[in-house]
Amino acid sequence: MKILCVADTVDPLVDSVSIKKRFGDVDLVLGAGDLPMEYLSFIASALDRPVLFVFGNHNLGDLPFYRQGAVSSPFPAFDFQRDSGATYIGFRMHREAGLIVMGLGGSLRYNDGRNQFTQTQMWLRVLARLPALLFNRLFRGRAVDVVLTHAPPRGIHDREDRCHQGFDAFLWLMRVFTPRYLVHGHVHLYDARENRLTTYGETVVCNAYGHFLIDTGDGHAR
Repeated sequence: MKILCVADTVDPLVDSVSIKKRFGDVDLVLGAGDLPMEYLSFIASALDRPVLFVFGNHNLGDLPFYRQGAVSSPFPAFDFQRDSGATYIGFRMHREAGLIVMGLGGSLRYNDGRNQFTQTQMWLRVLARLPALLFNRLFRGRAVDVVLTHAPPRGIHDREDRCHQGFDAFLWLMRVFTPRYLVHGHVHLYDARENRLTTYGETVVCNAYGHFLIDTGDGHAR
């Protein structure tokens, strides 16, 4: 299975008339936040593949249509898809293309903006999914395959400034439930030599800035 991951910027290699030629063989698209809905809609329409996404800490104009209130809650939501063709999975589990995907959007709170959380608030959102994770492990043989976030885990691909620090709860989630991948955005990469991939336990942590491809068959990303 091939997964196209996108985040943070409209990538000209994706936002192109050649998208079908370049990425027509992907099975699933994951949006890791800070992307215009029009871009996600274009990808869904052009590739005719499922697109799952979370919101980041920017490009939040459509957030009220998908989640109730200015302060995020792990439970209430208005509409998971609307007319974009892309499915919002923030703070919920979703099964798609044979994978169990868990969405955890937003960033660390740094200026009281929308979709920002303290470490404790993110812990509560992760723990709110504990029953579903245990159910999956018991009845489906694994708790989760892919964790889709906006912010990275603390100490992996993050930065020391408050805005770009990662979440501690993601480290626990990877240690205890061993997803194959954690896909995040938020941390921009301006040098092709910067590291996108880090293995933490049994999980490959992937920075989706711009775009990259995961091939679950050979475990490679590029």
